[in-house]
This record gives sequence, structure tokens and C-alpha cells, in this order.
Amino acid sequence: MSASLGFSVERRQVLLGVAGVVLLSGCASTARTAKAAADTTGTQLRGESHTSPIPGPDEARIPGTLRPEYYVHAGHKRIALTIDDGPDPRYTPQVLAILEQHHISATFCMIGSSAKAHPALVREVIARGHHIANHTWSHPDLVNLSAASVRDQILRAEEAVHTASGGYRPTVFRAPYGAWDQSLLALCERMKLRALDWSVDPRDWSRPGTSHIVDTVLRTTRTGSIILEHDGGGDRSQTVAALRVFLPRLLSEGYHFVQP
Repeated sequence: MSASLGFSVERRQVLLGVAGVVLLSGCASTARTAKAAADTTGTQLRGESHTSPIPGPDEARIPGTLRPEYYVHAGHKRIALTIDDGPDPRYTPQVLAILEQHHISATFCMIGSSAKAHPALVREVIARGHHIANHTWSHPDLVNLSAASVRDQILRAEEAVHTASGGYRPTVFRAPYGAWDQSLLALCERMKLRALDWSVDPRDWSRPGTSHIVDTVLRTTRTGSIILEHDGGGDRSQTVAALRVFLPRLLSEGYHFVQP
């Protein structure tokens, strides 16, 4: 996501912080909450085994019963890598080359307008064995749109990927900014789209520095983690540099990448 989209992202971060305080203060006596506190503050040791991952970072702020997926449940040291906001002719080929070097499969959460503009990249992502998720047509905050506009964003992106790829239809959806509500989650159910979020966010879109991205990923990744990175929406040179460092490190620690 580009820097111009920062206001909505910052709003999400504030909401996450408030929700975390409420969750921790209300349930501090339980071991489950203690694990959540360790995870959200980054003090949990990477590589620790969790067969039943703790709740996702947004669960406390989404009223209702429907939830997106924050973790994969594929066994010990299984994790997932997601790449958002592309495809981009500058950075997507570099990301693909790194993934191929390390034999890693990822999920590319594509913006429909970018997929339409770069169909060859869409086909290349699929040809190299990666999955594509629907990330809307133009990356708006869906919570602020009408139901008709939300559906249009999803359908236009689906059609763009389908046309560019020559037949691929995403079965996974990721909301821009991780902004979910019950109506959006219910729509995903009706459209037979799995709602996918993330659990490791180094905020690489903000260009905080390669070392910051690497440190955040290595410090907070554990069994079940879904890692968020970006190949579009702005300058992603730091992301590319960070992938070159943390991917082999995670592999050397015994992690295996799976599709979410």
C-alpha cells in the first residue's frame, strides 16, 4: 500500500492499539491472554511451537461472530507469505526471482487495476506456482463504502485477474488495510471467498528501513504466522532487500512456507 494511503492505515493501527489494551486489561488473568500480550508486543520467541494459534490481532475490534483468517493451521513451523498491492513491473519480477531461488510459494494479493495493466505479470505469478488473492479493484477502505460499491470492487478485481490470467479466479479475498466488518465478511461467505488477514506486519509499505523489516519478521514469526509484505503501491526496494535476508533465515530455522 502506498504512502498516500497512510491515513487509513494509521487509523487501523490506532484501533488495534486500543483493542489490545482493552483485551489485555479485561483478561489478564488467563494464560491465553498472556500469550496474546507476548505476541502483540513482540516479546515472544520466534520458533516457539503453537498447535492452536492465539486469536488474531483484530478479533477484539470486530463485533459479531465472523472472522478473517490470521493464521495458517498446517502443523509445526508452517507459515505463509503474502505479497500485497501488485503486480508491479519494477518489484514483482524481483520478488518472484527471490521466491524461486528459495523454492517458496506465496500468495499475491493483487489489485484489479494493476492486474489489468500488467497481465503478463499475472500469468507469470501463476506459472511459477503461486496463488492470487482478490485485493479489490482500487484498494479503498471498504468499511466506508456502500454494499453495492463493495461488491463492485470485488467483482471488478475478480474479472481483471480472470481476464489477465486466461481463466484463474481467486478463491481468497483480503480487505485493504485489514479493514473488516460483519457485512464484508458475510459477503465473502456468500461469494465463497475465504477472508484472509495477517499476523506479522513489518509495515514495509512505510519504508521503515530494511533492518526494521527483517527484525520485525524474525522477532514475531512463529508457527502459523501469515507474513505481510508488498510488491506494489510505491517504492518497494526495502521490501525486496528484506526478503533476501529474512527468507533464508526463516528456512534455516526450520520453517516451511505453505499456502494460506
